[in-house]
Amino acid sequence: MNYAIDFPGVPVIPVAESNKTFPVGRIYCVGRNYAEHAREMGHDPDREPPFFFMKPADAIVQNGATLNFPKATKDLHHEIEMVVAIGKGGADIPESKALDHIFGYGVGLDMTRRDLQGEAKKMGRPWEMGKAFDESAPCTALKPVAMVGHPAKGAIWLKVNGEVKQKGDLAEMIWNVPEMISYLSRLITLRPGDLIYSGTPAGVGPVRAGDKLEGHVDGVGDLTISYAR
Repeated sequence: MNYAIDFPGVPVIPVAESNKTFPVGRIYCVGRNYAEHAREMGHDPDREPPFFFMKPADAIVQNGATLNFPKATKDLHHEIEMVVAIGKGGADIPESKALDHIFGYGVGLDMTRRDLQGEAKKMGRPWEMGKAFDESAPCTALKPVAMVGHPAKGAIWLKVNGEVKQKGDLAEMIWNVPEMISYLSRLITLRPGDLIYSGTPAGVGPVRAGDKLEGHVDGVGDLTISYAR
C-alpha cells in the first residue's frame, strides 16, 4: 500500500501458539454487563437493553507491557473483561448463529479515566475521553475457538499488587456472548477484526503509578501489565 503519510500500520494482537497475528479493526465495549457492577455504578441491572461504547484500535496494549500513567486523570480505574474476537462479519446475526462468527477469545482491560467520564456524564456530554484514550485496551494473545471452545462460565478476576479487587463468573453476564453479538449486529455490520470487550464484574477501582495488574479468565488466559512510577 502506497500511503500518502507515514502510517504505523494496523494494530495487531498475537494469536496464541502461532506465528500469526489478528488485525484489529474496531473495539466495541459492552457497558454494565454484570449485575453487581451495574449496582455499584448506581444502575438497575434488570436486563436493560445492552449499550456499547468504542475504543480506537490503537488503544491495544500487548500483554506484559509497562505503561506510563495516562494523561489528564487523577482517578484511573481497572475493568477486567473477556474479549471476543470476530472472525466473520455480518449484519442481523441470529443468536443461534452468533458463535459461528467468533475467531477466538482473550483477556482484556478496559482502563477508564473515571474522573473524566464522571464529569462528562454530569454535563450530559459524550464520555469518549474517559474510555477511548491511549493504551486503554490491554489484551492478551487471542486463543482460537479450536483451543478454548466458547467459554460461558468460569472465574474472571483481577489483582492489583497481588490483592484481589475484582472477582466474578462469566455465567453472571446479563447479556451472554451470542446475545451481545446478535444485538450489536442489528446496530452495525460486524467486520472481521472487530473486538468486543464483554463487560466487567464488580469491584472496579483505582490504579496508581507503580501498580501491577494481573487479570485472569478461566480457560482463556492471564494478563499482566504494570504502570511505571
